[in-house]
Amino acid sequence: MAFSPQGVAAVLSNLKGRDFLSSSDLNSDQTIALLDLAVQLKNEERRIDLGNRVLGLIFNKASTRTRVSFQVAMARLGGQTVDLNPQVTQLGRGEPLEDTARVLSRFCDVMAVRTFAQNELKDYAKWASIPVVNALTDLEHPCQALADFLTIQEEFGELQGQTLAYVGDGNNVAHSLMICGALLKVNVRIGCPRGFEPLPEVLTKSLALSSGSASVEVVNDPYEAVRGAQAVYTDVWTSMGQEEETENREKAFRGFCLDMDLLSEADQRAIVLHCLPAHRGEEISAEVLECDASRVFNQAENRLHVQQALLATLLGGL
Repeated sequence: MAFSPQGVAAVLSNLKGRDFLSSSDLNSDQTIALLDLAVQLKNEERRIDLGNRVLGLIFNKASTRTRVSFQVAMARLGGQTVDLNPQVTQLGRGEPLEDTARVLSRFCDVMAVRTFAQNELKDYAKWASIPVVNALTDLEHPCQALADFLTIQEEFGELQGQTLAYVGDGNNVAHSLMICGALLKVNVRIGCPRGFEPLPEVLTKSLALSSGSASVEVVNDPYEAVRGAQAVYTDVWTSMGQEEETENREKAFRGFCLDMDLLSEADQRAIVLHCLPAHRGEEISAEVLECDASRVFNQAENRLHVQQALLATLLGGL
């Protein structure tokens, strides 16, 4: 089901001024409408000018795609971005978060926060009087998931009933894929070694959101996860902040590399996804990353379009 421009505006209108901290902050129709708006913006079927609004970026974690895609998205909406690097602001010297959030609310119109703890993100949302967007936490990466499902939609046309297989660590990306997939009625299979499964509460939430219209499964065999899937996804085995675990994780994830042998278990038309940066020869082989099935760089581009749609929605530009 695709929404017309008028339908998109109607479905998304009540998100104006809201926070986006989790994929579950949207319902099914809102998620679909947001993807439709992203398509309209990407295809230049629609132009939105927010009139010089300002986006503040607070990034406690390194970033390439998230930072640049947010900056370009805001520029395309007629706005501008202020980079609030904690190393060059009073945040880095211990100014209380609640003071920072309230002050920045007087200067900016929306804030994107990339940090470690989800609770820190929630604190920003509590104290800020402007919309706060999750640009990644250790718990979720909801903007990434929107781009991922837009990429699958572009390939297959219809999302409902497709199967996404994710192979690797049950991390923030896996969490948002599970939740967003449930909302979009996409079957999601997470394949990871024992001890690296997604959080049980995220699985429970995803199953509740799916209402039986899609399956959400966690398995410990990568071949079982990938079998028959239309999209096969992987991510780095060691996320930011886990560097001391690298050696142990490399041992635990042996056999989970997305190579041509594993990909052969998927649907013949399957596409390959990776949120980047990629470690060729670890979680994905160079051959798979560069193969004809790879949509990794389309996926990266789609970060721009979904974030442009999201910012336009939260700032009432529809």
